[in-house]
Amino acid sequence: MTTYLSPSTLKSWLHDGQEVALLDVREHGQYGEAHLFYAVPLPYSRLEIDAPRLVPRRSVRLVVCDAGDDSTPQVAERAAARLEALGYTQVRVLEGGTRAWKAAGFVLFAGVNLPSKTFGELAEQTYHTPRIGADRLARMLAQGEPVAVLDGRPLSEFHKMNIPGATCCPNGELAWRVSTLVPDATMPIVVNCAGRTRSIIGAQTLINLGVPNPVYALENGTQGWYLADHRLAHGGTRGYAEDSGSPALKPAAEALAQRFEVPQVDAATVRGWAADPQRTLFLCDVRTPEEFAAGSLPTAQHTPGGQLMQAGDQYVGVRGARLVLIDDDGVRAPTVASWLRQMGHDASVLEGGLASGLALPPADAPQPPALAGIDAATLAARLRRDEVALVDLRPGMAFRAAHIPQARWSIRPALASLLQHETRPVVLVADTPALAAWAATEWPGGRPAPLLLDGGMAAWREAGQPVAASPDTPPDAQCIDYLFFVHDRHDGNKEAARRYLAWETGLVAQLDADELAGFRLPAASA
Repeated sequence: MTTYLSPSTLKSWLHDGQEVALLDVREHGQYGEAHLFYAVPLPYSRLEIDAPRLVPRRSVRLVVCDAGDDSTPQVAERAAARLEALGYTQVRVLEGGTRAWKAAGFVLFAGVNLPSKTFGELAEQTYHTPRIGADRLARMLAQGEPVAVLDGRPLSEFHKMNIPGATCCPNGELAWRVSTLVPDATMPIVVNCAGRTRSIIGAQTLINLGVPNPVYALENGTQGWYLADHRLAHGGTRGYAEDSGSPALKPAAEALAQRFEVPQVDAATVRGWAADPQRTLFLCDVRTPEEFAAGSLPTAQHTPGGQLMQAGDQYVGVRGARLVLIDDDGVRAPTVASWLRQMGHDASVLEGGLASGLALPPADAPQPPALAGIDAATLAARLRRDEVALVDLRPGMAFRAAHIPQARWSIRPALASLLQHETRPVVLVADTPALAAWAATEWPGGRPAPLLLDGGMAAWREAGQPVAASPDTPPDAQCIDYLFFVHDRHDGNKEAARRYLAWETGLVAQLDADELAGFRLPAASA
């Protein structure tokens, strides 16, 4: 039976100092249009896959919300039931969803990564982070003036578009790499991202560490560059060498951690925290993907430092949880933790990092039911005989780009409605087999379980089978997994870029006193 929570009670929970997980279970596009400030996006289509990682403690207060209207009927209630089946014991649904939240006089926010984006704007106001405009930087580059442009985004984003001549150095790596990348202490450094947050935080990181170079944030990032009619490069791969780390800034990182009262905790303390039934613990490895893949501490999750600051809600789903950061150099973890403390997180650094000897028992991960497979050749033959119905569960934009001609697109919340009159056996296509398997847990009784295309679309292509594209199918209104508001700004749409930047700079004004009080920036910059 569903237990509901009123908007006013949820509002008090969010600010009472105790742990709470607030999960918005609508799909990504719906979430990004209007949601609560502290809501963590956990699409219902990925619920069982991501919930144990985002909310590892099953007894935490957990609130599920949706729009509270007909856009996704009862998806919050369905998600609550599934979470209880996974062992969560304090699950509630926000009564009336976001519609009731707004009616109660509370603000809804558009976009994604709200706490991090808002923090970036507040940090700029607090520290008065120096900035440089696109035209000024373009002149410096054109005239061959000495300047190092460091792009604070991950390589995947850098590859899509970058300032010509820039070097990819994600913000979490700056303290560890900048002494090698920019050995000349007099050379100006410009940090950029796609918009504002990582430009500001990256530049201010170097300033807080006391580097002697003149440091600037590129105003409005690659979007500002593009809006000023400067050319962006595409397909860039220029980055740092894996062995480019330097301990030169370790004393500065340690001093920064002390300045913001970042605790350093030993392995025994963390083991005790892991056994505490009243608190949630996240062990966060802030190093690079390559370093994490080569080996980390048991139960640690990969949370690259720059992204942990930029998009923390993709890694941590519990407000008020303990975060313990680890590295192997004593530079990156304390630097990132200094920001997380200012963002309001209970962040600590593990003494000794990878060499600490910390080993925590593995968490139990729910296993999806197994689906029987069907190979590409057999599926093709059965499709020719019209013996099966084919449903593609991949992202809507991936379906538009290429799909099996006979396939229909759907997403888990809408799957039952799509198939209510279907009498043929069903075959599912998915990039992530577990996504299809968990969707099948809601299969109508009395109907045979669906089959899963072995190897997905990759196997279909390898078998030489035909694919089709459909630029307008599914239509925009059905692509509830895609947030056009965020993506259009990167696809040559200047008006979308302007709207995005206006949204970002307007975030602080939307906060109420409680939300502002959740941050812990210094009263005045040093």
